[in-house]
Amino acid sequence: MDQINEYRYRGAGVLVFLQEKHMRSFLPVWKQAKELNVKLPETTDPDYRSIETLLFHVFRASRGYIKWICKKLDLPDPGIDSPPALDEIEKKADSYLEYLLEKWRDPLKELDEKVFYDKAYLARWGVEYCIDAMLEHAVVHPVRHEFQLSNLIASS
Repeated sequence: MDQINEYRYRGAGVLVFLQEKHMRSFLPVWKQAKELNVKLPETTDPDYRSIETLLFHVFRASRGYIKWICKKLDLPDPGIDSPPALDEIEKKADSYLEYLLEKWRDPLKELDEKVFYDKAYLARWGVEYCIDAMLEHAVVHPVRHEFQLSNLIASS
């Protein structure tokens, strides 16, 4: 929690902290689902082809949110590598998560509150978000998938 005080706009610090907390919470649930051989619901969504593609999706989305935010605010690209390939993602999940979260921590520290609300930007899926709203979206994304997997585990 001390890391929140490192942010000029503490609201950003809170959201970065919560994004980290929920990414960390998601991974053990994903591992449990993998261990139990949980089957994802049938869909045409390519992110749900397998349990591995779901993990890749969650990692890629987290990477994408901070890259999008940095781009929209004209900040340097955070230089985050893509998630591991599907055939290696389970083995490298813990180390990639630590790497990803570390890359999330610094880009927004020195920004004033105003830039988080002063305008909206078009997301790749065609919806406008202010930066604060995209940070909130980044927090909730792993929560949604953790909830989904927890329910699949409970019903298996």
